[in-house]
Amino acid sequence: MAIEPLHIKLKKSDLAERVLVAGDPERVKLVSEVLKDARLVNSNRGFYVYTGFYNDKPVSVACHGVGGPSAAIVFEELYQYGAKVMIRLGTAGGLAPGQKYGDLVIPSSAASNPGGTIGQYVKDICLAPAPDHELVSALVKAASKEGLQYKIGPVFSSDAFYAEDPGFAQRLSSLGFAAVEMECATLFALGQIRGYRSAALLMISDNMIERTTMLDASQMKAYAQRATKVALEALTSA
Repeated sequence: MAIEPLHIKLKKSDLAERVLVAGDPERVKLVSEVLKDARLVNSNRGFYVYTGFYNDKPVSVACHGVGGPSAAIVFEELYQYGAKVMIRLGTAGGLAPGQKYGDLVIPSSAASNPGGTIGQYVKDICLAPAPDHELVSALVKAASKEGLQYKIGPVFSSDAFYAEDPGFAQRLSSLGFAAVEMECATLFALGQIRGYRSAALLMISDNMIERTTMLDASQMKAYAQRATKVALEALTSA
């Protein structure tokens, strides 16, 4: 890219090659508290970035905001600063009967609406955004070791949170999607385009088929704490 990063302001030496990314600034802070010797290296535009150590390896955690356009800015700038691996730790709406609060989804691929953020990059080809196989395997191994319930399957990255309704959820479920969220397709597509490795670990915050209430960040905290360990173990092992 021709332009210098405009939203994240740090030195290249301040960012680790392995980065955990999340949309919620509070979750980013929560992850930073697990790292050893964590320090805040960026707060510009609210895209908080902390860098520290996990399993004696340098790790950063960064906030990407909500939705594909915001996330794309962060993924692009992290890549420019030297990120080589990015795992998204996020929440998602479940699309399968029986999915419970805190259950994990490990995306095998991510679909999106035609056009959108990805369409700005590639107008004449339908990409097949998918995560790195070794990272997915590492997430499965870490989740299994912790005894956590998880599902592997395709997810749908929506561009309009408030446009989602029961009919929307039923259609996605009938097509075999495991969950709906907002950023995985952008993460995986840019990984393919730019060359960084990527994957995601999603926590179910509501079941859209069973129409359960969506939990907020404070209610998801305990689930986020255990998922953080899974994500960091995978990030530092693959």
